[in-house]
Amino acid sequence: MKREAFHEMFSAEDQHWWFVARRTIMAKILRSFSPGKVGTILEIGCGTGGNLAMLSRFGAVCGMELDDEARALAESRKICPVQKGSLPDAIPRGQNFDLICLLDVLEHITDDLGALKAVGNKLAPGGKFLLTVPAYKFMWSAHDVELGHKRRYRRRELSALCQQAGFTVRYSTYFNTFLFPVIAGTRLVGRLGGGGGGTDVAMPPEMLNRLLAKIFAVERFLLPAISLPFGVSLLVVAENAPVADIRRVIAPGEEAEAIKE
Repeated sequence: MKREAFHEMFSAEDQHWWFVARRTIMAKILRSFSPGKVGTILEIGCGTGGNLAMLSRFGAVCGMELDDEARALAESRKICPVQKGSLPDAIPRGQNFDLICLLDVLEHITDDLGALKAVGNKLAPGGKFLLTVPAYKFMWSAHDVELGHKRRYRRRELSALCQQAGFTVRYSTYFNTFLFPVIAGTRLVGRLGGGGGGTDVAMPPEMLNRLLAKIFAVERFLLPAISLPFGVSLLVVAENAPVADIRRVIAPGEEAEAIKE
């Protein structure tokens, strides 16, 4: 990710509709799959630290970030220690964690399978893994280029990759579904028209920002009771435990939908 994008993100993370609504949805998912305190939490690729305060409500959190500038911005929030490290080969040694979060990070890593295996090695027995990534190759735009993305994923592809890395997938879904037609249309028109560069994290006018946040965040009332059939992003909750040792959450029609994909 370019340095300018880190500073843009740091200034926007607390108020921008996408970050605010995503944190609301992530908190709902964590409460659903890990009632009460989780224990120890690691956010890998925490960037400028916008998720750390939310994660700290669920347990003892620490961050990991490769970029020195982003790490300094995250530490300036004074929420938790932020260590230098990267996937798959430069994770600091030490304790394993009860929950590891990889939120819109995997798409930046060349060896995504190796990265997921490294995450599994840092999970405590029965530990949980929360993963989000951008969805659909046809959604590729200047936003992905500016942020240094290497790929976007489909649901079946991502679940298979997690299973190949040794995880048991408990739940997977697309999300940012209600705004998908607008975002997809905007990106496709921009690409066909040779639109300029830049990310999508510029702050919109206040009233529009609030409206977008409310529309996106309303999806928390549906997740994880169901799996949404499409969206701008993908979410997976996984464990490193055998299938026989867990209670898997299956939304109505999920198995049939998985076959269709």
